[in-house]
Amino acid sequence: MDAAASPLFAFILTVVVIELTPGPNMAWLAVLSADRGRRAGLAAVLGVAAGLALLGLLAALGIAALIARSPWLFETLRYGGTAFLLWLALEGWRSAGESSPARMTGSLRRHFRDGLMINLLNPKAGLFYLIVLPDYIRPDLPSLPQAIGLTAISVGVATAIHLAIVAMASRASVWLADSNQTRLFRRTLAVLLALIAIWLFLDTRPA
Repeated sequence: MDAAASPLFAFILTVVVIELTPGPNMAWLAVLSADRGRRAGLAAVLGVAAGLALLGLLAALGIAALIARSPWLFETLRYGGTAFLLWLALEGWRSAGESSPARMTGSLRRHFRDGLMINLLNPKAGLFYLIVLPDYIRPDLPSLPQAIGLTAISVGVATAIHLAIVAMASRASVWLADSNQTRLFRRTLAVLLALIAIWLFLDTRPA
C-alpha cells in the first residue's frame, strides 16, 4: 500500500467504525424503518446524507482557510482529533446497551426533513468534520479539494451503511431491538475505534 493510499484507507475505516458505533442515526433509522417501512427509511437516509454533506462542505471551506494560514493548526488538530475519537470510543462503550430513539411518524418529506435536521444539529457529526477530517489533509497539497473529496467519501460511506441499516431493520426489527444481541458487537466497535485513534496519532506524526 503506497503513501497516498494508506491515509485514505485509514480515513474510510474511521468513518465506517464511527458510523457503526451507537449514535442518533443508527438508532433512529433502525426504529423508523422497522415502524414505517423501507420507503420511510430511504427518505430519512436522503435527509441524513444531505445534512452530512452540508456540514462537511461548510467545514471544508473553513478548514481550508485555517490550514492555509496557520501551519501550527495541523498539530493542534492532530491532538484534538485523537482525543475526540477516544471520547467517541468511551461513549460507545458506555452506551452499547442503550436504544431509546423516539418513534417517528409522518410523510416521506417529513422523514427527509427530520434526517436533515438531526445531522445539522448533531455535534458528533460537526466535530468529526471540524476535528477528525483535517488529520487526513496533506499540508503539501491544496486543502480545499482534499477536504471536499474526503467529505464526499465520508458521506458515501455513511449512506451505504445507513442503507444497510434500513434494509436490515425493515426485515429484522426484533433482532435490532434486542440490546443483549448487539451489546458485544457495539463494544467491539468501541475498542476498534480507540485503536484507530492511537494508530491515527502515531501515523500522522510530522516527519
